[in-house]
Amino acid sequence: MIFFGLSRGTITVLRESYRLRAFATSSPKIMTVHTAERLAKLREFMKKPQHNIDVYVVPSEDQHGSEYIASCDERRAWISGFNGSAGCAIITLDRALMFTDGRYFLQASQQMDKNWELMKQGLPGVPTWQDYLTNHLPASSRIGIDPTLITENDTKSLSGSRNAPKSESPDMKTLVPITTNLIDLTWASDRPPRPKNAIMPLVEKYAGESVTSKLDRLASTVALNTPNPRALVLTALDDIAWLFNLRGSDIAYNPVFFSYAVVHFHPSDGSDSSRKPNAVIFLQRDAIEQDVDLKSVLGYQVDIRPYEDIWTYLKDLGSQFRSTSAEKSQEKLVLIPDKASLAIVQAIGEDISNVVPSPITILKAIKNSVELEGFRQSHIRDGIALSRYFSWLEEKLSEDGHDITEWEGAEQLEKFRSELPLFKGLSFDTISSTGPNGAIIHYSPDPKDCAVIKRDQIYLCDSGAQFLDGTTDVTRTWHFGTPTDEEKRTATRVLQGHIAIDSAIFPNGTTGVFDSWARKALWSDGLGINIHRHGTGHGVGHYLNVHEGPHGIGTRITSNASPLKAGMIVTNEPGYYADGKYGVRIENVLIIKEVATPWNFGDKGFLGFECVTMCPIQTKLVNQNLISVDEKEWLNKYNRIVWEKISPFLMNDERALKWLERECQAI
Repeated sequence: MIFFGLSRGTITVLRESYRLRAFATSSPKIMTVHTAERLAKLREFMKKPQHNIDVYVVPSEDQHGSEYIASCDERRAWISGFNGSAGCAIITLDRALMFTDGRYFLQASQQMDKNWELMKQGLPGVPTWQDYLTNHLPASSRIGIDPTLITENDTKSLSGSRNAPKSESPDMKTLVPITTNLIDLTWASDRPPRPKNAIMPLVEKYAGESVTSKLDRLASTVALNTPNPRALVLTALDDIAWLFNLRGSDIAYNPVFFSYAVVHFHPSDGSDSSRKPNAVIFLQRDAIEQDVDLKSVLGYQVDIRPYEDIWTYLKDLGSQFRSTSAEKSQEKLVLIPDKASLAIVQAIGEDISNVVPSPITILKAIKNSVELEGFRQSHIRDGIALSRYFSWLEEKLSEDGHDITEWEGAEQLEKFRSELPLFKGLSFDTISSTGPNGAIIHYSPDPKDCAVIKRDQIYLCDSGAQFLDGTTDVTRTWHFGTPTDEEKRTATRVLQGHIAIDSAIFPNGTTGVFDSWARKALWSDGLGINIHRHGTGHGVGHYLNVHEGPHGIGTRITSNASPLKAGMIVTNEPGYYADGKYGVRIENVLIIKEVATPWNFGDKGFLGFECVTMCPIQTKLVNQNLISVDEKEWLNKYNRIVWEKISPFLMNDERALKWLERECQAI
């Protein structure tokens, strides 16, 4: 677990402690968590008269809808043993079901004990957890939820509106909001405390825009899309960090901090000052550094209040709007992001709440020129560390009697990165995997029990870093010995999919629908069952979360809800996973840019990609009989660019320089 700003020794101790918690073991050689006692205790709480529920829902997210969460919020992981980032546990009085997607089928099956049933979402006949609650429970079931962890939209999609009179449908399922989370009661003895780490400003030199400018742009965006909005509630931690140019470390690898915010908009009276928005940000007081004057950084438009005051503030705000005679005719005065919890909507009042996609999300996704240049520069620095690491690893593997474990490899890579300017920590837990472990998509080596990296096996390394000027995420697949014909063929098919995405040109308004281009070459070999248990690409934050919406390249609805736009960042990471044998993935980070085309049909304008990741792609794994002339030219050009940009920084590292020169040679 990375805590930004701490010493490397402290970081290592804290991260090892994090990984070794019984419920969060990430190695495939799993110490399976025994959950019978935990489930029995939970069911006792479910049966208590004040609750009296038949089902309890335990989602992955925290009260801010975060994908990656602090250890104190890992409720689903604690009750089940499965600690992947995506999943929802449904516990009845006699069953325990885990719903997750293809990225985690193998991991979940290994981490959970016999008390749990794995529901493989996406496979034929397997419902989503929402559909299960709606259509697969007995009539009149009482479904317990924590209203701070379930969104308004999810509650509406479930059978049995919480507002429906029971007399209208006596067999209707009922949602039962329970204020005190039942997992917290069950877990009470050893639940970690909530982090309150330091909050620090991100100066405009790296952010590229002031808080005042962002608030003004937000107000203009909201005014264009919503009639007479009076306030916007913000609950997503990365939205708040971006808007107020602040960063923290309350969640491992994600430079965010626990917070809420409310932005107020004012009807225009014709003067400039009347149109200026103001905001209130709710922070944990212990997280504010004494020597940092956040008020001077945030400006006069932003007020700071205690984190826990959000609930009283929202209730008072709702009452204020209802009591103001001029506002009584207005139906929806307060904008609530669709990822916000039911509790947020209820606090302000459903009658005046308008649940919409967060307007911050799209503003944050389109990077300014300073942020884009930061991505370019941070990836060049990252490429230096990657060259030093892979050359070091190759040398160590060639030495007799010198074993390097997956964990040791990940630690060495972090060491090389930590020596780079502007480095603030990792952007996610390094996936350092040899042989069969590479088929576990979100594998992470356990320091106490992981495999030794072998020369005669494929090695997959997916890693990234947080820098003040950007966030990196790169995957490379290597073979340090002699690859088999099968390994070369599948690796080549993955490379062809990668090239197809990188070379794509598409009209404005296109979403991530061309995901299939990354699969075409694999499909031509009949490799269609185990490929792409993940999407082809996701957005990346600027010194923020490594997974960032709203866009992506994939088949999921979320990847196709928002068009790709110039200035967005997206990854390109096709893969193939042979369970029990190996995994192959090639991942680069791309900037979406405008491109000139011979024609401009419909005056739509066309887009393409600029690759910023600077690490060679191994030509040893390429079957040259399978690739076209254009694909060979693409590969040679890419590796040549890597050499030109990285080699000047390796003049004092002969090993890395020689390795880079060899790996970048044209085929």
